[in-house]
Amino acid sequence: MSQGAARILIVDDEPSLLKMMGVYLGRLGYSVTLANSTEQAWAKVEAAPSGYAIAVLDGSMPGLSMGELALRMLRANPSLCVVAASGYAMDTAAMEAAAPGRVAVLLKPFAPEVLAAAVRRMLAAQEEKL
Repeated sequence: MSQGAARILIVDDEPSLLKMMGVYLGRLGYSVTLANSTEQAWAKVEAAPSGYAIAVLDGSMPGLSMGELALRMLRANPSLCVVAASGYAMDTAAMEAAAPGRVAVLLKPFAPEVLAAAVRRMLAAQEEKL
């Protein structure tokens, strides 16, 4: 999958961080969709289950837990990669069991380049499985 073809869903309730991630990945040529709530994110995935290659999920948002949202998304799109991002310790065991080799964990704060590297690793993992 080429970089320009990769669609990424970014979910975060912090507006400045959501915008920064979206702008940065957009400038790298990715097709980016933003969601500021777990409900909005799930609605986007439910409407187009195979529409995203990667979901970048904030670890602590109101609504669905990151783990529950990720598992719903993975059931809808079994090839989805997940980047879990949080400033707090996260239990990603269920996500990693549901998507072996397709879960990356980023500890906030992180530089945009760190996010881009995680996205590239996830896309490379997807390509290897094709």
